Amino acid sequence: MAQNSLKEMAQTRRAKFGTFLIEFNTPGIGQIMKVAGCEYVLLDMEHSGFGFDTLKSMLRYMQAAELATIVRVPSRNYHHIARALDMGAEGLMLPMVGSAEEAREIAAHAKYPGQGHRGVALQVAHDRYKPGPVLKKLRDANRRTTIFAQIETPEGVADAESIAAVKGIDCLWIGHFDLSASMGIPGQFDHPDFVAAVAHVGRACRKHKKSFGRLVPDVATGVALYREGFDFICYSGDVWIFQTALKDGIDQLRAKCKGGRAKRR
Repeated sequence: MAQNSLKEMAQTRRAKFGTFLIEFNTPGIGQIMKVAGCEYVLLDMEHSGFGFDTLKSMLRYMQAAELATIVRVPSRNYHHIARALDMGAEGLMLPMVGSAEEAREIAAHAKYPGQGHRGVALQVAHDRYKPGPVLKKLRDANRRTTIFAQIETPEGVADAESIAAVKGIDCLWIGHFDLSASMGIPGQFDHPDFVAAVAHVGRACRKHKKSFGRLVPDVATGVALYREGFDFICYSGDVWIFQTALKDGIDQLRAKCKGGRAKRR
């Protein structure tokens, strides 16, 4: 499978499939996911124990696997955004984006002068330590950096059209648990109010030609959401995939070996 950049992925409405990484940081994890067919990985720093030292190593694992990486940083603060980018994050996901003003500030933090106010550090991890013309490096980085704004509150839903219109925002991403909880209907993803909120965000994405993403727990949900207009489909995550597969195997072994005796040699 040829590698596409996140920016290239975000510019099409075809389905893009990846997974969520919140626990496993073994050096081989990027190549394991790539061989499994992932086109990208969403690496979480909001709810995991991953710090920036760990992030720097993990980004090298993903780089070795040629796997596009979105980093969900812990906050919308400049120092989180700029540090993740300097360490080599190609994509950034920002939690709890509630207004176009916040989206513009995020884009400015992430882009170099000309488009923003990101501080300049060159020949470090993000440009693979290579020398080169300064202006070209800044332009290339601004083009490459891909921003995913999470819609997780009623305020974000209400302002979704304005957020989607912000230059530099590439994808609106539904944070389904937080959105449902902030609406007072936690986990009720079939509630009419939740369904209407998601549909409103989807219309904003279509109007402004932006990608639309969500984490999905299973294949059936992913297929249904693709048909509803989602194109970044993030299939489950490391903990849940491992736990589900392991439990299934152990349960089957326990059921099929129950009551039997091992043959003695």
